[in-house]
Amino acid sequence: MANQKKQILPQAQGGFFQNLTDRIKLIYRLMLDRRVNPFLKLLPIGALVYWIIPDIAPGPIDDAFLLWLGSYLFVELCPPEIVQEHMDRIRLESSGISSEAAQPANPVNDEEIVDAEFWEEEK
Repeated sequence: MANQKKQILPQAQGGFFQNLTDRIKLIYRLMLDRRVNPFLKLLPIGALVYWIIPDIAPGPIDDAFLLWLGSYLFVELCPPEIVQEHMDRIRLESSGISSEAAQPANPVNDEEIVDAEFWEEEK
């Protein structure tokens, strides 16, 4: 069986504007994430600069297409686990659940649990 890439972004669950808003939030969060390669962050920045100053490249390149392509490639080339983490948080926030409410306040790590008994000395 061929190795298939799992799609992280959902297929049109909200409306057009909801999906566009989620995509912009995702790109913004990925731009601020230190785990994403700094050279990869040049893709959306370059596309945005071209959109603002379209005369830097000759030819009939559509500005909207280039902006879409830069943002699409940026999200696709980011590590999938980081993209999934940010998409989960965005979905929680858009559903009205804060990320703090969705996760326990003090997550228990099994490696930190010490099984012991308390012995109090008599005075």
